[in-house]
Amino acid sequence: MIEQLTLVADDGYRLAANRYSAQGPLKGNLIMAGATGVQQRFYRRFAEHASRQGFNVLTMDYRGVGASAPDSLKGFEMSYLDWGLRDLAAAVEYMDDAETGLYWVGHSFGGHALGLLPNHRKIAAAYCFGTGAGWAGWMPRLEAIKVRLLWRCVLPLIVTYKGYMAWSLLGMGDDLPLGVYKDWRRWCVYPHYFFDDPSMAAVADRYAQVRSPCVFANAVDDPWAPPRSRDAFIKGYHNVPLRVRDLYPETKKQPIGHMGYFRPDAAPLWDEVLGWFIDQKAWQTSQRPMSDA
Repeated sequence: MIEQLTLVADDGYRLAANRYSAQGPLKGNLIMAGATGVQQRFYRRFAEHASRQGFNVLTMDYRGVGASAPDSLKGFEMSYLDWGLRDLAAAVEYMDDAETGLYWVGHSFGGHALGLLPNHRKIAAAYCFGTGAGWAGWMPRLEAIKVRLLWRCVLPLIVTYKGYMAWSLLGMGDDLPLGVYKDWRRWCVYPHYFFDDPSMAAVADRYAQVRSPCVFANAVDDPWAPPRSRDAFIKGYHNVPLRVRDLYPETKKQPIGHMGYFRPDAAPLWDEVLGWFIDQKAWQTSQRPMSDA
């Protein structure tokens, strides 16, 4: 069963979300933290799959995106970090019941967002796909040329004309608020993203506080976030019990790329993720001290 919800962030912003109820015995609660400019409907198949395996799943549109966008993005003010500090933080508060394990699946920005959460301690474990540092120097040569052209020439013209990042004109995702564009463009000039930004020391300190076990999996053919880009970013999670996985497409005719982690043929990968969460739950339960009889 799918329930449409409205979450309210701590600044009062209203956010569109969907909750997929677990079928059968409950194994955990799960938040699907999506990528930049990707609406929650893209993750529907994964959410339905996880719910059939016994997980309550929450998907959401961040402010400024999809059903959480205002009538016009022109003049709409927000920071890129609001998605983690406020929007996904509200999702954590909604899904946490203090009894059932709360798990996190991140895609691209969703892997960034874990470290931004003010309530990250409520996350029992996280599995993230396609998270990288954003710097073009980590990308394949042709993709790097394309991305630099976008940031330096194409997108500034579009933003000047429209007043926001009209990403959809290029067929590359949902339109994005001006604040997201400015932050994203600024941090992508750094090899380690915002960790190299002198003004972002407080964010680096926040990431250092994260302790939840994590897996970061990236496809070797992901043009935006290949494994070396991931490795540059996840240095910020330096106190996390962390594993990395490099994923290889079965054939050149079936690339994974940056979006293939959540396409229908990725179901075997989803089963691995859900199985890992169950293993984490079993291990964490075994570590709890037994109460006196």
